[in-house]
Amino acid sequence: MSKKTRNIVIAVCLLIVLVVGALLIYNANRPQAQLGDKNIVVTVVHKDESSKDFAINTGAENLRTACEEQELIAGDESEYGLYVKVVDGETADYDADGAYWAITKDGEWLTTGVDDTMIADGDHYEFTYTPAA
Repeated sequence: MSKKTRNIVIAVCLLIVLVVGALLIYNANRPQAQLGDKNIVVTVVHKDESSKDFAINTGAENLRTACEEQELIAGDESEYGLYVKVVDGETADYDADGAYWAITKDGEWLTTGVDDTMIADGDHYEFTYTPAA
């Protein structure tokens, strides 16, 4: 085996070790669902800027399930999970007019969708109708 080939094999092995290590660290530190009953609040800010709070008691692990139990959200399935189009009966259709539902937790934008947002007792989420810019 030439020195160049050996160096390539070593580099590939190191890359594999780094990727596996990164995955292990991610899995150890990702948000975990809290088991059992949880009380969360979901605030909906409508197109007319009126807002409504929904107190939800649930055993659900994620935001999608908790909101669907209350028939609060609906939308289209995608490869990333539920694309929320309807909240509290109001539709925001990005394809039609560029409007969408912004999802935040305590005012901070979420980096996950409703399927991957794990909930815990006391959490507060907001769905805000956001018109096209």
